[in-house]
Amino acid sequence: MSSNFRIQAATGIHRGDREYQQDQVLLMAHPHAKSCILGVVADGMGGRSGGRKASDQVMLTARQLFERFEPAKEDCTHLLHTIVQDAHTVIRLTAIAAEQEPHSTIAAFVVLPDGSCHFMHSGDSRLYHFHGQQQRYRTKDHSYVQALVDRGELTEAQAHNHPQSNILLGCLGSVSAPPMEHYRIEKLQPGDTLMACSDGVWHYFTSEELGRVLEALSPREASQFLIEKARQRASGLGDNLSLAILKLAAAQETA
Repeated sequence: MSSNFRIQAATGIHRGDREYQQDQVLLMAHPHAKSCILGVVADGMGGRSGGRKASDQVMLTARQLFERFEPAKEDCTHLLHTIVQDAHTVIRLTAIAAEQEPHSTIAAFVVLPDGSCHFMHSGDSRLYHFHGQQQRYRTKDHSYVQALVDRGELTEAQAHNHPQSNILLGCLGSVSAPPMEHYRIEKLQPGDTLMACSDGVWHYFTSEELGRVLEALSPREASQFLIEKARQRASGLGDNLSLAILKLAAAQETA
């Protein structure tokens, strides 16, 4: 990536009002390839230990495969597909061995040294791409209410507050193969911000609110603010929260 750019990044995680933490978040630089970065959020489901085992497996798989990834030689889309498929397979095997029902969502992005970026998600953890305050892209949830929105039976606003908004149509660990949606940003620019987050975060904000916060604050400040504000808005009924934020600035802005 051009030396005229500077990357700022941060993660945030909170148990919310749940008894157990089943979210996991990862943000790491490639051990050998400069300016190659992986961000992953996983929202585990399946009881006290099942959900955490599932999200832990997503993190372990993502880390191991990314460390072996050679961006100059290998296809990033294939890397992300393999992370999802391998984690799904191991979670399924865990379910058989332990007689549990562990599941997990995944929302992952990879920034490559050439300045491009790849998104991959499964379930209702989301990926956002903002330029300044403007939302350029958001993943569509693999959920019951999103299917209703796609069919024109609900508006986005109605879906946001629907009582069945937590019903997923696909994720890692389910009987059927997990859905995988891929998106590519050809070239990141100064002013771009990427965010991966679980539904415990995005459920409490509009895209406009997220855009304003991410433009105005550093990734560290934004992660703290979004978690605190989501906790307030949940009024004691909040889910686990996790997010990873990466922000691209011109060199002179962060010197």
